[in-house]
Amino acid sequence: MISDKNRPGFDQKMTAEEINSRPIASYDGVVHIIRTASELEQATRVLCRETVLGFDTETKPAFQKGEINPISLLQFAAAGAVYIIQLKHVRPSEQLGALLSNKLIIKAGIDINQDIAKLKNNIDCDYKGFIDVSLLAKDAGIKNFSMRGLAAVLLGVRIAKSMQVSNWARSTLLPSQIKYAATDAWISREIYLRLRK
Repeated sequence: MISDKNRPGFDQKMTAEEINSRPIASYDGVVHIIRTASELEQATRVLCRETVLGFDTETKPAFQKGEINPISLLQFAAAGAVYIIQLKHVRPSEQLGALLSNKLIIKAGIDINQDIAKLKNNIDCDYKGFIDVSLLAKDAGIKNFSMRGLAAVLLGVRIAKSMQVSNWARSTLLPSQIKYAATDAWISREIYLRLRK
């Protein structure tokens, strides 16, 4: 459990100004974009050997009332790389379902129940092994629960959210979208690992 509680985020909620004063961080490791069945098979084989994965999804924003868009991307951050699955190009596989339902592989993210509820429309499986790090943060006495807040409180960094409202259903992702999507999955894993200590 976290021992150093004499800092912003524990005694009181970290302010936007305090968060924005932190140095910006982004994922700069290996990123695999998954667009074919063979790439998905190879990726799930690697991911199923991990014990802790950062997890996130991206969905094309809806601007019309009643408009609901399906999930466009699944992101998994492993120890050595991030895997971004473009659901527009590849159908969910049996192996992907096995990964999502494996209770021995932790899949850590923020507001994860919303992601799972949307994913159930795409992938029919028994979702297990998912951990919402914002709930762990509450148990640890942390006052900030968003991804940006937890990154600032626990890791001392700031993550950019400028690409959040972006067309995630694009056929080819922009480099800035790839960086954003990879960072979200990676930072979720880092937050979980820090909380676990």
